[in-house]
Amino acid sequence: MLFNRVLVTGANGLLGQAVVRRLVQSQEYDVLATARDDAPRFDHESCGYAPLDVTQPDDVAAVFRDFTPNVVVNCAAKSDVEACDTNRNEAWAVNARAVKTLAKQCRETGARLVQVSSDFVFNGKRGPYDETARPDPVNYYGRTKLAGENAVREAGRSNWAIVRTVLLYGTGQDLSRSNIVLWIVDQLSQHEPLHIVDDQHRTPTYVDDLAEGIERLIHFEKTGIYHLSGRELVSIYELACTVAEVFDLDDSLIEPVSSDYFDDTVERPSRTGFIILKAETELEYDPRSLEEGLQDLKERLGASPP
Repeated sequence: MLFNRVLVTGANGLLGQAVVRRLVQSQEYDVLATARDDAPRFDHESCGYAPLDVTQPDDVAAVFRDFTPNVVVNCAAKSDVEACDTNRNEAWAVNARAVKTLAKQCRETGARLVQVSSDFVFNGKRGPYDETARPDPVNYYGRTKLAGENAVREAGRSNWAIVRTVLLYGTGQDLSRSNIVLWIVDQLSQHEPLHIVDDQHRTPTYVDDLAEGIERLIHFEKTGIYHLSGRELVSIYELACTVAEVFDLDDSLIEPVSSDYFDDTVERPSRTGFIILKAETELEYDPRSLEEGLQDLKERLGASPP
């Protein structure tokens, strides 16, 4: 086959946009971007776009029939942890049941399914984690993402891949929701004081690096589970201070606090982060350092303010 017909779901989100942006740079891929919106939020003339709600099985079947993809990258997700806890039916519909629908279509058509998952499938007691670690989610969002992972396997033997990632940051066009780095930049730019937890540790991931890793996984036709994140394990407080440093903002506005400071009903894993040796070895995945990723983001924001 000369090129892959790649269906990208959730293409208007932060990761979806980055994946589309990455794939359309290569003649190897014929891309159809899909999302719930009537029109794309980005301007790539070199790919098609179709509205798609992945929670509607008939609509999913119609897109498979019309486009006949041989690879599906599922970036559609409900990832707001608190909203998932509050709106459990919706979270399950998007993060679990819709994946089952996509897996069924992939099994019937022979397409490969690449599912994007999360460090929140782990309990955060033994991080950083490699791909062999046993999932044990501590909140409803994590449970829905793990259910989605389990559904992926129904795509058929050796016809699926799961990409887990951690604390994604970056920018895109007309995004419907922010991410932690953009929020920190926005708050500090307005000289707002911040209380940031120093007892939760992650390996923050620059969205362009993750998109490149996903493209490599498609290109090398890899299957199984891959951990794709940044390399540096930092506390959320350390992340905020690094953001302030790179963006020339006042880090004295940032006060470290423990998780107990917030009246948060949803438990979060304390120490996740990933060991990415498998991706480095098999995909030649080489993410930027945290500082380099933030510097690149700063330049992109300078070129097109959010």
